[in-house]
Amino acid sequence: MNTDLFEIIRTTRSMRRLKPDPVPPALIRQVLEAGTAAANGGNMQTWRFLVIRDPAIKANVAQWYRRGWHEVVGPRYRSGAPAPGSSRDRFDRMLLAAEHLADHLHEAPVWIVPCLVGGTHTRTSGSSIYPAVQNMLLAARALGLGATLTTLYLLFEKEAEAALGLPDGVHSYAILPIGYPLGNFGPVGRAALEDVVFTDRWGEAWSEG
Repeated sequence: MNTDLFEIIRTTRSMRRLKPDPVPPALIRQVLEAGTAAANGGNMQTWRFLVIRDPAIKANVAQWYRRGWHEVVGPRYRSGAPAPGSSRDRFDRMLLAAEHLADHLHEAPVWIVPCLVGGTHTRTSGSSIYPAVQNMLLAARALGLGATLTTLYLLFEKEAEAALGLPDGVHSYAILPIGYPLGNFGPVGRAALEDVVFTDRWGEAWSEG
C-alpha cells in the first residue's frame, strides 16, 4: 500500500484498462469507507453507494455507455485538440483507452455507483457526492487498484438508471469501475499552475509572494 498522500495525488490518473480478476471484498470495503469519510452538505449523508458485481446488470448498463461513446462522445473528442498539458500522442492514447473502457466496461470486476437520495439536480448537488468519489479514487490508488470516474452513461440517464434498478427519488452521479490495472500508475499530465491560477483578480498572474 502507498501511504504518501502527495505521491498518491500526483499518480492517481484514470485507469481505464482493468483486469477481470476478482477484487477482495476487504479492499472494496476500504474504498467505500474512504468515501464515507468525505465532507458532504450539512453532514446529512444522503449518499448511497451501489456496488455492482452482477454481470447481467453490468452488461445492461454498459450498452448505454457504449452507445454514448461511439455515437456522441468519441466523435466529438476525435474532432478536437489535446487538452492543456497534454500532447497529440498522449491524447490519442487517452482516446484509445477511453474506447477500450466503452467496449469493456462490463468486464470490470466491481462498479461503485455513487448516488444521492432525494432533492433535485442543482449546481451544488455534486458537492455532496464528488468529494466522496475523489476519496474513493485516492483510496483505490493507495491500495494498488485501478479506477476512473465516468459519467458518460448519463447521456442515457433514464435508461441507465432503470437498468441499475434505482428507485424513484434516487439519482446516480457516476460509475467507478474498479479492478487491478493492466497498465502502470504514473504522473498525471496537467497544465502549469501559471496557466490556470490567478492572484486577486481574474487574469492576473499567480505569484507565490
